[in-house]
Amino acid sequence: MTQSHLFSFGHGYSARALAKILLPQGWQVTGTTRSADKLDALAATGIQPLVWPGDGSLPDLAGVTHLLISAAPDETGDPVLNSARGQIEQAAGHLCWVGYLSTTGVYGDHGGGWVDESTPLTPSTTRGAHRVLAESQWQEMAADIGLPLHIFRLAGIYGPGRGPFAKVRAGTARRIIKPGQVFSRIHVDDIARVLAASIAQPDPGAIYNVCDDDPAPPQDVIAHAAELLGLPLPERVNFETAEMSPMARSFYAESKRVSNRRIHDDLNVTLKYPDYRSGLAALLRDEDAMSG
Repeated sequence: MTQSHLFSFGHGYSARALAKILLPQGWQVTGTTRSADKLDALAATGIQPLVWPGDGSLPDLAGVTHLLISAAPDETGDPVLNSARGQIEQAAGHLCWVGYLSTTGVYGDHGGGWVDESTPLTPSTTRGAHRVLAESQWQEMAADIGLPLHIFRLAGIYGPGRGPFAKVRAGTARRIIKPGQVFSRIHVDDIARVLAASIAQPDPGAIYNVCDDDPAPPQDVIAHAAELLGLPLPERVNFETAEMSPMARSFYAESKRVSNRRIHDDLNVTLKYPDYRSGLAALLRDEDAMSG
């Protein structure tokens, strides 16, 4: 039986979480990074690291059974397709599953209303527009050559090293108040669970929203983190007058609740962290265990 081999373009935070599930199952995982400085750290996790793009060489996809694409697009679309389309086309015949990690930002602003995978794509940020373009490029290629493409629209990602506790402890966290603002979010371990479930039951052409069961105002998350730490609530700051970077402010340009019904109904996924409360509690337990 052929060994399952995942090739991960842009082996970042979510891809590393998936590798933790696959490697113990005997998978081979190859992951790319743009920095040679990261090779040793990636190799230490059990994957085969590869600098790409690097010296102009193209990735060898012979023997690869699964592809995961995490690289961020730009105004020209997806960088993986723009530079490795030929290799992917040649490998298409032996690919069992292709996953493209997109974002719920493709839906744009819905004033706190609900969206699902059938909602028209009306991005209101440049990043969202780039993702819409990249999704369409992958969908066109999949239609042309029969690529088993799956698109995952990820909500705001948190997890180890990406939680609010450091800022709350440092006293730099703020509760930014914008009336009606609500976000969906997802723990990185649950992203990995969704991807693994899809790999186990491929459904080419499927699109999945990947988020937890509890969209919530961002200030509620900060407040709960402070409560877990036993620290005073961070100050309330009005969004209109808050000093924020353009990137941070752009996140507040969109407010929506994202439905995750499809990952439950179609993939039978039970989230490990169905809301931010359970997710933050687990992060804090892990921090305490490591420091102890």
